[in-house]
Amino acid sequence: MGPTRSYPFRDPHRLDLEPEYAELREHEPLSRVRLPHGGDAWLAVRDEHVRVVLADPRFSRAALLGRDVPRTSPRRLTDPTLHTMDPPEHNRLRRLVAAAFTPRRLDLLTAQAQRVTDELIDRLEAAGPPADLVSGLAVPLPVTMICHLLGVPLADRDRFTGWIDVALATTAFSPEEIHEAFARLKEYLAALVELRREEPADDLLSALVKGPLSHDELVVLGVTLLYAGLETTSNHIGNFAYTLLTHPPQLAALVAEPGLLDSAIEELLRFTPTVTSGGFTRIATEDVTLGGVVVRAGEAVMVQIDAANRDPQRHPCPEDLDLTREPNPHLAFGHGPHFCVAARLAKAELRVAIGTLLRRLPGLRLASDPAELPWRRGRMVRGLERFPVTW
Repeated sequence: MGPTRSYPFRDPHRLDLEPEYAELREHEPLSRVRLPHGGDAWLAVRDEHVRVVLADPRFSRAALLGRDVPRTSPRRLTDPTLHTMDPPEHNRLRRLVAAAFTPRRLDLLTAQAQRVTDELIDRLEAAGPPADLVSGLAVPLPVTMICHLLGVPLADRDRFTGWIDVALATTAFSPEEIHEAFARLKEYLAALVELRREEPADDLLSALVKGPLSHDELVVLGVTLLYAGLETTSNHIGNFAYTLLTHPPQLAALVAEPGLLDSAIEELLRFTPTVTSGGFTRIATEDVTLGGVVVRAGEAVMVQIDAANRDPQRHPCPEDLDLTREPNPHLAFGHGPHFCVAARLAKAELRVAIGTLLRRLPGLRLASDPAELPWRRGRMVRGLERFPVTW
């Protein structure tokens, strides 16, 4: 076993996956890392081991609650949510949420995503190039969609997007600011849940209010859906566009053959790093042998999904962006019982955003040197602060 490494290894550089992951994948697929908060953990980076940790019930998420476990954020997790529950309790909540994502609702939301995207690109076209793709499309599309999904008034979006930005930080804000932002989000959702009890509407929160969930469960579920539906998708729209614009042959192939869009989105999900470190910590509930190493009961394990998505044992030529890659069994939405409940909606938004962008703005290209683009720092999710493009 190698030395215990300080983790994260360094501040992320754009969308470049840190070289330590490839080295560990080959030589030490389960390694010891020292986290900024809570001590040491195991880090899994190979696809086969990551899948075990994500799916094996002996690795618990509920065991995190209220404990000073190894993690990258200063915030301790205290609420049972979709992210922090184990089966069978998790199954009950997940079934209720999944049932609310009916095919009809997904069709309506996809149509809404197309309308919103067209309006946003109308504005970009009217203003003329250059334009900032972050403020012009990548942020307002998911914000509008999550408002529509949960019945959040659009007028409140600046407030809650500000809270989410702080709440999901690692080092960009103080621990006090991060805790305060989460408290504000919960207060806001509590008021919204009460409003939907009194004035139901045609949205997901109104549908869930009619069910058996308690007030507290509804509040923390609303907070989870709010930040999960916003942070990753908004960053991905910009990151996917950046990846395509910095891989001209692949971009040209997609523009020439729009029918590649579905496989292109799957490959962009596999290829484009999402997070700045490992995902949710899990706690072993008993001794488990993983990759020839015994993880003792009570020890923490983290997985790095972006590293697993570059595993050559699962993906041939993993460092190549190949928009025709089939099959593509990536882990971008997780695996096992916590597989993202809104994965289909997220993919629909990404298809609409990227497909419409390339169709409506022919000749789309970077408007500045890629080396000069400003990237967000001290956050859990990688993304651009601004992304100037022209066409």
